Amino acid sequence: MATFDITGIVQSLHAARHNWRQTQSRNSEAGNRAFPSRDALASIIDSLKGVLFPMRLGPPDLRQESEDFHVAHALDAALHALLHQVKRELTYNASVGDAGRQAIDEQALAAVRRFAAALPGIRTLLDSDVLAAYQGDPAAGSVDEVLLCYPGVLAMIHYRLAHTLYTLGLPLLARIVAELAHAATGIDIHPGARIGAGFFIDHGTGVVIGETAVIGERVRLYQAVTLGAKRFPTDAEGNLQKGLPRHPVVEDDVVIYAGATILGRITLGRGAVIGGNVWLTHDVPAGGRVAQAASREGALANGIGAA
Repeated sequence: MATFDITGIVQSLHAARHNWRQTQSRNSEAGNRAFPSRDALASIIDSLKGVLFPMRLGPPDLRQESEDFHVAHALDAALHALLHQVKRELTYNASVGDAGRQAIDEQALAAVRRFAAALPGIRTLLDSDVLAAYQGDPAAGSVDEVLLCYPGVLAMIHYRLAHTLYTLGLPLLARIVAELAHAATGIDIHPGARIGAGFFIDHGTGVVIGETAVIGERVRLYQAVTLGAKRFPTDAEGNLQKGLPRHPVVEDDVVIYAGATILGRITLGRGAVIGGNVWLTHDVPAGGRVAQAASREGALANGIGAA
């Protein structure tokens, strides 16, 4: 008698997969799977970190005189690997036959070329984030310490890359890249959010920034801050409406302290300071101060969510 009923389990798993595909109207996938690989993207992003910051996040034995050689080699390999993943997402979305392959190949190549051209600008934005962290934290000993150790900076590296993919019409790749950082840091930034230069998340664990949030320049958040949605409109059939602006707008030079929950399409004016543990669902004018939490029970009674 076999130790495990492998045959029976395999048959039951086959039946479960078949039932799922039938109920979800999924077509059979011929050959290899047609959607992107999380593991492949993790490797690509690790390579791109070394491309962006070769002497800090590149190979440990790298010397400055060979820096450009390493960047060229690593970048070429990463972009070719990314091109393959982009083709997978486009193919998965289009569900086309062989007649559409050439169009997908051309679209994928154009997207990856635009992504590559954006990397110098991403590096400049990340430099501003690193500097904001160093200047905003008295415990930071150097910019190198910030880059190597701070979870908020790691999350922003992933976010800046993911947001670029998102704007290129590759939301699945973007979401995977963002979720790799979420898993590592506990910081959840949707790649659709728009975040200006000099952004600093101190400590970071538990921070949530929603898809349609808009954040200006030189903004600072502390741990457990939520920039979430107040409510979730549905259509006539009761399905959630996707893509509606539903998250806060945070203008330049705003500081939001630990545990603040800020919900809905409200605006925090330039230079506003939001105290810790605030539950906020209304606009704050430029230079405004919010120091006392609103009634959480009242907020929940109004059907407020935080996703």
